[in-house]
Amino acid sequence: MKAMILAAGKGTRVRPLTYDLPKPMIPILGKPVMAYLIEHLAKYGVRDIMVNVSYLHEKIEEYFGDGHQFGVQIGYSFEGYTNNEGEVVPQPLGSAGGMKKIQDFGGFFDETTIVMCGDAVIDLDIQSALFEHKRKGALASIITKEVPWEKVSDYGVVVTDKDGRIQAFQEKPRQDQALSNFASTGIYIFEPAVLDLIPTDTVFDIGSELFPLLVEKGIPFFAQNRKFNWIDIGSVKDFWSVSQSVMMGGLAQMHIPGIQIEEGIWAGLNTRIEWEDTVIEGPVYIGAGTHIEAGCKIIGPTWIGHGSHICAGAQIIRSVLFEYTRIAVDVQLEEKIVFKEYSVDRSGTMLHVSELATKDWSNARDRRSAPAEGSIEKRKVSVA
Repeated sequence: MKAMILAAGKGTRVRPLTYDLPKPMIPILGKPVMAYLIEHLAKYGVRDIMVNVSYLHEKIEEYFGDGHQFGVQIGYSFEGYTNNEGEVVPQPLGSAGGMKKIQDFGGFFDETTIVMCGDAVIDLDIQSALFEHKRKGALASIITKEVPWEKVSDYGVVVTDKDGRIQAFQEKPRQDQALSNFASTGIYIFEPAVLDLIPTDTVFDIGSELFPLLVEKGIPFFAQNRKFNWIDIGSVKDFWSVSQSVMMGGLAQMHIPGIQIEEGIWAGLNTRIEWEDTVIEGPVYIGAGTHIEAGCKIIGPTWIGHGSHICAGAQIIRSVLFEYTRIAVDVQLEEKIVFKEYSVDRSGTMLHVSELATKDWSNARDRRSAPAEGSIEKRKVSVA
């Protein structure tokens, strides 16, 4: 079995995180989402993986390289061009169009292939899914997951007959119009013949164009409803929820890194915590080289990225701070994501630091935004 990871999109619904990161590089417990996918594929013996890339493609390629550190081989297919000014212009071909480009170039998809979106963490039993795909004689299979009826409008849902053969699709239907509550998880299994149906040099989508074509042509096309953990980062709100869930132990194979220095508190190397009047209630991760000044209150689940600086009296409650974040004296952040100049609350409302009357957060590497020397009373320091 081979694998295809779809990683060419801009991830506009996850802004501001994707202003500087392609969506598959968004970190969960400090590691890109796509790294978990590749590790999971390797666990099931999938060694040959193609990735279509476009927006900020170099960040994916530089991190994963040829895949040897994961025990796999990774190839990349760039979608875009360089203009007359020498600028790289991303131009995605759609999920199916990107696969067709790869196939036309070198015929990579010459055996059964599992296709995955690069923005979800899963623990799917791939071997079992492949067995069912083969047993039914399917040329294409969609892995589905039952979702609550009140949430069907968030998903593309699959309509099947009693044998699981796919009859139709509904893209984010209203609850009163939904014919099914089985959501597509963006995980597919294809036989090579499916690629023959995708037009060449055309922007073509798997969900909205290829799948209806398979139904129209009567191709053996089945849904597999499976019980497994599927954590999808569809929006920035999802990112906050996912971060909270995994820090609470929501996925067995995902563990908080660092050394546990107190019950529910993990720290990276060379952290500096001033414990006087400081309260930390886990689960909390404090990244390497982070300074927590005295009098702070940190309530988990909270992730504090490496190189950060939490100034005296600050309160951080159920939040995610990316690396090198400085939180100013006495500032309170509750249920926020802080990424460079932006914060996003759990409802998805985005705020730029310039919109605040005071500079509540800043770049911890910028000495211009550091507290003035002597402005904070010196306190006894204990080093973790």
